[in-house]
Amino acid sequence: MNRRHFLATGALAGLTTALPSMAQESKAIPKPVYPANRIGVSSYSFWGFQREELRDIPTCLDHAARMGFDGFEVLQRQLATTDNATLQKIKRHAFLLGLDLMGYSTHQGFLSPDKEKREAQIKHTTDCIEQAYAMGIPTMRVNSGTWGTSKDFNELMAKRGIEQPIEGHTEEDAYGWVIESYKKILPVAEKCGVTLGLENHWGLGVTPEGVKRVVDTIDSPWLRVTLDTGNFLEDPYDRLTKLAPDTVLLQAKTYFGGGVWYTLDLDYPRIAKIMRDANFKGYVSLEFEGKEDPLTAIPKSLDLLRKAFAGS
Repeated sequence: MNRRHFLATGALAGLTTALPSMAQESKAIPKPVYPANRIGVSSYSFWGFQREELRDIPTCLDHAARMGFDGFEVLQRQLATTDNATLQKIKRHAFLLGLDLMGYSTHQGFLSPDKEKREAQIKHTTDCIEQAYAMGIPTMRVNSGTWGTSKDFNELMAKRGIEQPIEGHTEEDAYGWVIESYKKILPVAEKCGVTLGLENHWGLGVTPEGVKRVVDTIDSPWLRVTLDTGNFLEDPYDRLTKLAPDTVLLQAKTYFGGGVWYTLDLDYPRIAKIMRDANFKGYVSLEFEGKEDPLTAIPKSLDLLRKAFAGS
């Protein structure tokens, strides 16, 4: 009995000694786990406004699935028609391929003193929201538009995306037009459950401050940011950091074969860390913008993004 009593009390003493350290371990904060971001591809990566053999959306979907993407972003201008039957066929095609339709990329412009022109762009944008809703797409890329004082897009790119306002008007006028227009658009976005992402895409979006001014002034969960890695031509990392917390979709540019208008040497592991630090868990959508054949460049781009956004 004495021996058993000695062993029992010794065991209890050891357990008592261990309890404080066990309690401390239980209170330790677990290390954060950052899952890998899902990677999608924009139909623009295939078509690029010029490769007519790769314009057909179902064909692009087939390539995206074969290459191993998780999702697909539809460029609205790439659609030959936007009737409901066409949209439902696209939705079904993506579903059968196991691809999320996760983004709808649209164009609009509100930098005009002509109210009728702005109203037409509001109508176009709300129509696009309805199209996204029909396809079950949760977020839509939108723009402020440009002044239109450049001869064409090539001239705009030669000026690094910076334009002079229309004579007799200022950027202050433009902010008023853009904010007023999106306030009219947002009830439709909310009704359809489509989050708009204002992109850093020339016009008022040429600076992060311009994007934030519009988004912060409107202050709605239905208008956030679509962040394009290739549209800040100088100091991209500091500028991307400013918009990362409001980002709902990250569009990632690559330039295999050299860029069509310019080439940026982007550090994607660094960009991935910026987004991770901002707690971004959403989709990364590839926008290939190089001169190489997209059918060889896009798989290389996917590999690059998979490695950079692998999580931890």
